[in-house]
Amino acid sequence: MKEEKKHPSKRDGSKHALKDITKTLLIGYGNPDREDDGVAWHILRGVADFFELIIPDTLDEDLIKVDEKLHFLFDLQLIPEMTFDMAQYSRICFVDAHTGAMENDLNIQTLDRKFQNSPLTHHMTPQTILSILEHTFNHRPEAILVSVRGYQFGFENLLSPRTKNLATEAIDKISQWIIS
Repeated sequence: MKEEKKHPSKRDGSKHALKDITKTLLIGYGNPDREDDGVAWHILRGVADFFELIIPDTLDEDLIKVDEKLHFLFDLQLIPEMTFDMAQYSRICFVDAHTGAMENDLNIQTLDRKFQNSPLTHHMTPQTILSILEHTFNHRPEAILVSVRGYQFGFENLLSPRTKNLATEAIDKISQWIIS
């Protein structure tokens, strides 16, 4: 019997679900060696699995181009230099963990372009990065933030059970956003 994938692909015969999307970048950030702080890496891998794309098992590359229109970027935190790569995308999805400062355990929001203090676990916010992108490159991509509640921040590269469940939900929502 054929083993069933956790996230079924949206492939229909030879027609690939990513064929008609605009150029999209998923940016995950956090520390994968600090349990739930690394949830973004797990989510990026889950989205790649959803679309039957292969990304490296390690974080040796920053920008991962595994499909013509869907790329992945992962780093420990957001930095202004990322805007150089971001200027070529129509849609951007930021993925991070939060420590409970947000109302929802799985928070998805459309982003404005403005400097702001961070409610997340990193100091430079996606809104600030988008503001830099707009002012430096005159580029305003559609952008969302998917933030997943983290519960444990010890020194392991596994997710807590509650965050793992939220990550599965985030993978589904991001995958649907990509093809919408």
